[in-house]
Amino acid sequence: MGMMGKMKETREKVEATRKRLDTVSLKESGADGHLEVVITANREIKEIRIDAELMEDREELTDYLIVTLNKALK
Repeated sequence: MGMMGKMKETREKVEATRKRLDTVSLKESGADGHLEVVITANREIKEIRIDAELMEDREELTDYLIVTLNKALK
């Protein structure tokens, strides 16, 4: 197999791996369970669930979002 064939095979393997990683989800919670984030293994945010009581304090919500998203992405 020539160099071009190997490159094509490698690209196909990378794409197949990306597709598999899209099916793997990680759920991370914060703020004592009042905030929940779901991401894929490809680091794509799929869902954010926020309890109504966190909506009352925008600054607190922002802080919890940052912490929880960073935890999920590690």
